[in-house]
Amino acid sequence: MNHQRAKEIAQSPVMAGVTYQGVPVYIQHVDEENETARIYPIYEPENELEVSLNMLVEE
Repeated sequence: MNHQRAKEIAQSPVMAGVTYQGVPVYIQHVDEENETARIYPIYEPENELEVSLNMLVEE
């Protein structure tokens, strides 16, 4: 996923279908410089991860 689209999703009030390794996730923050995103699984908000944007898939 490119950083611009990830930022749009993170800022949108509408929940987008984004997955990380097949798991639905919520994007909290996008770091354009490092091309990473801080995410968490929708059903496990306590499990935050910092992942590469290219690992995120928009369904």
